[in-house]
Amino acid sequence: MEVTEVRVFPVDEEKLKAYVTITIDDCFVVRDLKVIKGNNGLFVAMPSKKRKDGTFRDTAHPLNNETREMIESKVLAKYEREIERME
Repeated sequence: MEVTEVRVFPVDEEKLKAYVTITIDDCFVVRDLKVIKGNNGLFVAMPSKKRKDGTFRDTAHPLNNETREMIESKVLAKYEREIERME
């Protein structure tokens, strides 16, 4: 599995820094990933949906740390390039 495209849509909010869309293997799209500024730096949050009880549940997410790290590294690298391009 390979992330073949990353599209970053920066936003100007305190913690939320961008929405992201990724394409996997040129044939599967996942929208609404988020780049979040946390206490330990930037991280990628998977798309989620608010449940009736007020909690959130991921609608799509990696099943192992290797895949999560691969997605996060590609997304954050593209985010950094996009921010540099905008300055």
